Amino acid sequence: LPSVLRVGDCQLQTHCRIQKCTTDFVALTSHLNSALDGFDLEFCKALRAYSACTYRNSKVCRGNLVYHSAVLGISDLMSQRNCSKDGPTSSTNPEVTHDPCHYSAHAGTREQPSAPTYVFCGLFGDPHLRTFKDHFQTCKVEGAWPLIDNNYLSVQVTNVPVVPGSSATATNKITIIFKSYQDCTDQKVYQAVTDDLPAAFVDGTTSGGDGSTRSLRIVERVSGKYVEMHARYMGTTVYVRQLGRYLTLAIRMPQELAMAYEESQDLQLCVNGCPSGERIDASGHLPLPAAGLPAAARARSAYTLESATSACHEKMLVKDIYFYSCVFDLLTTGDANFTAAAQSALRDVEALHPRRERWHIFPRGAGAAGARRTPGVVLGLAALILGVFL
Repeated sequence: LPSVLRVGDCQLQTHCRIQKCTTDFVALTSHLNSALDGFDLEFCKALRAYSACTYRNSKVCRGNLVYHSAVLGISDLMSQRNCSKDGPTSSTNPEVTHDPCHYSAHAGTREQPSAPTYVFCGLFGDPHLRTFKDHFQTCKVEGAWPLIDNNYLSVQVTNVPVVPGSSATATNKITIIFKSYQDCTDQKVYQAVTDDLPAAFVDGTTSGGDGSTRSLRIVERVSGKYVEMHARYMGTTVYVRQLGRYLTLAIRMPQELAMAYEESQDLQLCVNGCPSGERIDASGHLPLPAAGLPAAARARSAYTLESATSACHEKMLVKDIYFYSCVFDLLTTGDANFTAAAQSALRDVEALHPRRERWHIFPRGAGAAGARRTPGVVLGLAALILGVFL
């Protein structure tokens, strides 16, 4: 409700401007990514600006239910994010600050009027690939292959056989090249191999750009087992892990950068998937034969279909493609570390994939309901592949 102020014989109506406060808050936070470094700092600054705006409108908005809901919501968010009430606040005009080495800062500007669209790619296990288009494949791809090769970033993986006499492979080497970009960073190369997952680039540094902005940096989460790379200047995050003897990778980057490559760079697994001759699945679907696993497969793995299913179900309650990948890997290798690889791959999807409704992928004919059927009926990702390997 508007309040009325009397100035002499004139009446000035001052309207509640809670909608403007909310719009400014959305503009300040819509481009932020909770998986990127600095999210909490920027989100708290925006919350304090939102709180200050509501305070300025407290008198004229005292009868407005939307206003009171906003005040309560701000308090809850501040508590959830451990934001202090005192501290710096964001400018209510997101265009005021222009940081050329902060990709998200360009969102909402005249040059880039809408928030960027992000894409996700992941590689884990024997190996299982999730492309930028959310296509899920299981491939052989032995040797060195490019996952990504665009104008900003190159990622190459090397895969080696995991079981003698089998076509199954897994990743034991990852090379990442962050290409030189304006004044934000010189070219930086990162390389990880089995039992050597460094927390630094090849040149010994842990960041790119000058010391104040650190537009590119490495964060070690678990010594020798898990590192993250955050490239602010191109809005990109990379996770590299070692689980057992093999490596996994997950990456999130803006779609416009992921698609910025020349015609000669078209062999990119994250973009186009594995070549048809390297695939050992049929559109992600690999049903188990009704008779069970071949005898040679049972001899090479300590797991039965039932025990592999049970082990994977302990880690992953939803029987999506990651669950079936886990079952396949256990049956193929007998290595329990592949259970953790599938579980962490799904966690990386939940942390980096921009669209929650696409986190889970189900084999054809096994939707959310079908995924709860008995393992022998629906298991969609194991024994047919084993027939290819034998």
